[in-house]
Amino acid sequence: MNKLIFFLLAAVSFQRLRAQDSTLLHMLNDSMEAHSGKSYVSGTFKATHIINMQTVESTVAGALSFVIQHRFGKLNSGSYNFFGLDNATLRLGLDYGITDRLNVGIGRSSYLKTFDGFVKYKLLQQTDGRQMPVSVSVLGTVTNYTQRITGKEYLTANLRTAYSGQLLIARKFSRILSLEVIPTYLHYNLVPTVADKNDVFALGMGGRVKITKRMSINAEYDYLPSSQVVSTSVHNSFSLGWDIETGGHVFQLVFSNSQSMLETQYLTQTDGTWGKGDIYFGFNISRNFNLKKHTK
Repeated sequence: MNKLIFFLLAAVSFQRLRAQDSTLLHMLNDSMEAHSGKSYVSGTFKATHIINMQTVESTVAGALSFVIQHRFGKLNSGSYNFFGLDNATLRLGLDYGITDRLNVGIGRSSYLKTFDGFVKYKLLQQTDGRQMPVSVSVLGTVTNYTQRITGKEYLTANLRTAYSGQLLIARKFSRILSLEVIPTYLHYNLVPTVADKNDVFALGMGGRVKITKRMSINAEYDYLPSSQVVSTSVHNSFSLGWDIETGGHVFQLVFSNSQSMLETQYLTQTDGTWGKGDIYFGFNISRNFNLKKHTK
């Protein structure tokens, strides 16, 4: 009799354990199915610019980003010019998100009194796992400088116009490290001499290393193959930056051997070198404003 009671109790306990296991397994399967979809990687970079280069990041739909890019004069200009702080180059820009993937922007720079515009579209977005290892955006820009040049009054608006096309390829390797590679094509309607190329190719590389929750160190380097621009002395652009995220905007401290902040200019018109102290100190600030009311 005691054995029979023990057997019945054991059978009931076993059935309860099986029911609990079945319930737990069902909950686990539901959880896995809920997370089986694509999980997109966000925050590859905290701003739309690494320093001078644009990133794969876009302004969200219905938002307007006001961008201020400022560069002082060369640090090696001496104490008379307060080590460059007496001089300044400024670009003001407005970027708008038509969709989360499609951005347009306009700007005006004091360097050669240049107007610029761009269109950027995010083709691919990195996902967790192996489905999509990188984010890819395509960027097209147009610039037109309006500065009056003595003896060159014949330079019409068309001759002062240049274009660039870039493929922005980025990967967020971890919460700390993000890298980007940018193959670039440039076209100039007018070049200084017949020996200079109207169509120019360059390769840019940049990255971000996060050092705290709201700070990172950025770097970028642009390689311009020789024999494309021969009439002037051009050096590859190299820049370092320190990003500080302050909620509503990102503040970037910048050191660069490039004075201009536009692709058609800093890639082919950088004449300074770090070794000689031809370094421009400055900053970038971006502030976002939501123009479109988002509904939950």
